[in-house]
Amino acid sequence: MPNHKSCAKRVKTSEAERLRNRAMRSSLRAAVKAVRTETNKEEALKKLKTASITLDKAAAYRLIHKKNASRNKSRLARFVQKLG
Repeated sequence: MPNHKSCAKRVKTSEAERLRNRAMRSSLRAAVKAVRTETNKEEALKKLKTASITLDKAAAYRLIHKKNASRNKSRLARFVQKLG
């Protein structure tokens, strides 16, 4: 148990932040996987838009680096373009 009042508050906020990060990372991975597993180009384009938004939100929240988000969006876009 924490000895200081501020430490007790940090324990609570850290736990809330951890859960939020975990949920966001899970939805991020699901969005990327949804694009990667798609075989239809039109559906993949719709899912790419969702994945791009999710990646940008994660970067804005500093869950991932902004260049990591950019790199992933670029790779996903290239993948979708190669679909027939």
